Amino acid sequence: MPPRPPLTCLTQPNLPPDLPQTSLPQTSLSQTSSSTIRQSQSSPFSNPLEVSRWILFSMGIRIRVHHADRLPSSPFLMIANHRSFLDAPLLMAAAQRPVHFACHHYMSQVPVMRDVVGALGCFPLDQPQKRGRDFFRRATDFLRSQSSIGVFPEGTGPMVDITAPNEVGPFHRGFAHLALRYQSMAADPSVKDLKIVPTAIVALEEKQQDTVPFQLLSWFDPSEPLFRQSGRHPAVVYRRVTVVVGKPVAVSDWLPQVYGGKQAGTMANELSNHCHAQVQALLKAGCF
Repeated sequence: MPPRPPLTCLTQPNLPPDLPQTSLPQTSLSQTSSSTIRQSQSSPFSNPLEVSRWILFSMGIRIRVHHADRLPSSPFLMIANHRSFLDAPLLMAAAQRPVHFACHHYMSQVPVMRDVVGALGCFPLDQPQKRGRDFFRRATDFLRSQSSIGVFPEGTGPMVDITAPNEVGPFHRGFAHLALRYQSMAADPSVKDLKIVPTAIVALEEKQQDTVPFQLLSWFDPSEPLFRQSGRHPAVVYRRVTVVVGKPVAVSDWLPQVYGGKQAGTMANELSNHCHAQVQALLKAGCF
């Protein structure tokens, strides 16, 4: 396994014009009211948001959220960089509402883990041969029921081969196809204008540790090639982390024509590249 990257992001790149450091509104999980904390402790599994708060509070993770006011009041599709098993509860706590995140198939197969992802309201993807159709169906059902969803477009790669805190890997385009396909059904009264919310998770202080053997995970999910290696699955555990919410991207602006046919791939690629650039800019801006 290659050497692991630095644990802390210490550089401070130039902030983009629309994200000056001095104008970043800051909130912290430590500022949550004592009544909310007591409620989380007394009934930690009452709903996904409370589960998220309870996990983060119990681990003593210090969190700051920038630009939470950018989150739409209507259901949205949140995307973010992904290096830790804590990313879904972290983003849910930052959004202050339940967000249903797509997660890897094996998480629904491993005891205890499947209970945790279920309590978080995540929806595990199906096996590879059914994964695409299952993802679109379940994600669309959530959006039609006025629930927000979340996707990590980098996939599981950065969690196995951990990247540096200030890096974003290539995006898979599934989230873009989902957004365009959903928005193209606007004639359906249950379909609302969808916005994608690019978000950056900035690890300021973290630790990395080895967890379960890859071979054990491969036993639960033989279809995952990343598990066909020796050693143990690494895990990133945040100590101090910042969440930077980007400006919502209106999917209708990226749908100038009917979605489908040969142009569907081009449209999804352009939307995916735009969102990737947004997450990368937010990550660099928040990495100080």
